[in-house]
Amino acid sequence: MGLISEFRDFIIKGNAIDLAVGIIIGAAFGAMVSSLVKDVIMPPIGVAMGGVDFSDLAITIQGPKEPGEKLLNGMTAKTKMAAVKLSYGSFINALIALIIQGFAIFLVVKMINSARKRFEKQKDAGPPPPAPEDVLLLREIRDSLKAR
Repeated sequence: MGLISEFRDFIIKGNAIDLAVGIIIGAAFGAMVSSLVKDVIMPPIGVAMGGVDFSDLAITIQGPKEPGEKLLNGMTAKTKMAAVKLSYGSFINALIALIIQGFAIFLVVKMINSARKRFEKQKDAGPPPPAPEDVLLLREIRDSLKAR
């Protein structure tokens, strides 16, 4: 029963719930940024570069093969094979999405850090400075008179 109660305490504390919410929001944010890059940012860049669709950019290493055709390694294809491509256009899209997501996370962390600094400054202001010596002596006299 100890393991189950520890797990229940862990879940109830909120750490796991905060983590789950963060992962879900992060996945949704990632999908949004991927769509932003693929559907909004890259088409105008592609048009500016002469109608290039970055997601289609690739280097064909080996073209499609029909059964019986020779492969690069000297063997023959037994079944129909698709072309082997190095798709660097998809990598460019993913790289731009990473930069946008990294910048957005940087801005969030920067806001959190500045809010934390403001909060610590308010907390550091803390207690008022100590009273002058004559006020302390008067307080001691008052306290001693009350004690009598």
